Amino acid sequence: MKTVKIDALRPTQMTHGLREIRQKTAAYKSLSGHALDMAIAEKPVPVVYGPGGTPFAIDHHHVATALWRADIQAVPIVLVEDLSSLTPGEFWLILENHRWTYPYDVHGRRVSFTMMPRHIWDLADDEYRSLAASVRDAGGYEKTTVPLEEFRWADLFRNTLPCPSSDAEFASLVKKAVKLAKSAVAMGLPGYVGPAK
Repeated sequence: MKTVKIDALRPTQMTHGLREIRQKTAAYKSLSGHALDMAIAEKPVPVVYGPGGTPFAIDHHHVATALWRADIQAVPIVLVEDLSSLTPGEFWLILENHRWTYPYDVHGRRVSFTMMPRHIWDLADDEYRSLAASVRDAGGYEKTTVPLEEFRWADLFRNTLPCPSSDAEFASLVKKAVKLAKSAVAMGLPGYVGPAK
């Protein structure tokens, strides 16, 4: 399997959830040898080559960042598309048309593609992105193959719930967010499961 150095991997989103990354980093650090190699191989990063052949991650930003924090230098990749011959403008337009990029900041505001961080670990922490992952893990909604699904859930929570300022507030917010995720307000979002029967 082809690998790419993590410090060469460019992000296609502005934010990630540090709580989720800390959990993944701890999990990788607890492994060694063959078990670590297998865990890394299970989550290859889907990549699109951009202008000049630069590798851009279009998913698994949390995985790549957690591996970097666990002192892993390279990550296995799956090449999705080679767009290396395009101009930057053409490149980002195609990524957006395929929903392979999410140019929105921690406040849900759209930003210029030129503001995209240079490294995969430079993304801003978005508590609502972590909340979306925790709600999914708690059964609030199901994982799907819809691109950027977690961001759509994060935006629902961002527009409805207060931002937590502590671990205790975050834990309390997960319970409220699970109820919200199963309510009619969330109907239409990817992975919606509806109220418990």
